[in-house]
Amino acid sequence: MNGRSFLELVEIRTKAASVIPFIMGTLYALYRFDSFYAGRFALMLVSLLCFDMATTAINNYYDFKKASRTYGYGYETHNPIVRRKLKESVVVGTIVLLLLLAAGCGLLLVAQTNLLLFLLGGLSFLIGILYSFGPIPISRMPLGELFSGLFMGFVIIFISAYIHTDGTLALLTLERGWVHVHLNLVETIYLFWFSVPAILGIANIMLANNICDIEEDVENRRYTLPVYIGKEHALTLFRLLYYVSYADLAVLLLMGIHPLLVLLPLLTWIPLRRNLAKFTARQEKAATFILSVRNFVLLNAARIAVLGAALLLPR
Repeated sequence: MNGRSFLELVEIRTKAASVIPFIMGTLYALYRFDSFYAGRFALMLVSLLCFDMATTAINNYYDFKKASRTYGYGYETHNPIVRRKLKESVVVGTIVLLLLLAAGCGLLLVAQTNLLLFLLGGLSFLIGILYSFGPIPISRMPLGELFSGLFMGFVIIFISAYIHTDGTLALLTLERGWVHVHLNLVETIYLFWFSVPAILGIANIMLANNICDIEEDVENRRYTLPVYIGKEHALTLFRLLYYVSYADLAVLLLMGIHPLLVLLPLLTWIPLRRNLAKFTARQEKAATFILSVRNFVLLNAARIAVLGAALLLPR
């Protein structure tokens, strides 16, 4: 497997869906708690990227193995394993190596922080594997948008902020057989609402993908959300999630960020609405699916810019 085949197998272009929440959580910790650890930052980045690439490769491998119809619907071009004529043994070996790297860096990070990270990281690993693997993967059920949005949009942001807080946000301790979990509820609620654009943006990436693949998914017995509710209702939900994603602007104001900076995310509505209209008119994997990724980047890059500017300005 050469470098280009590897990048296609792991769909490197989609990694913004994990890297952007990671950056958002890091900047949140810097702004809210004035805390940052470079070593922990690097370990989580490597673990996160390796695991994200592994789950994508697993998804492509599982689709390759489970495909009921191996012609039409662009089968010869959609799956990188088929398109690049990759050996199954090489694909499986790549997946195992990525998982080992992700787990190794994750355990090193747990050793530097708290057992709560082991719990959250372990749960994330489990959901990530079950998302693409098992008798009935989550991605083949109408729950893909919910799980991908919550875990990639909120849990990643929570963990990437948590590793810099030294227990200010949450803490898990073991004492004489008792497990004690301490959670700063107010800060966690703030962090959740701050994560809303990431949660809904990632959910919409999955929703857009499933809308584009609805005919192929029915053929391959993959019963995703659009298959259950129909394409028109799925498109309505797609639009609604973007409208709701602007609700977190109030949270930025409550955090003490200057109102003029908060106006910046509002400007993203202009290009986002244009992309929304294009996707509503035409749902094609090769042509318009990328618009959901661009919308996700628009929504959340604006929040990153706001936090970055707020860090530079006197409070």
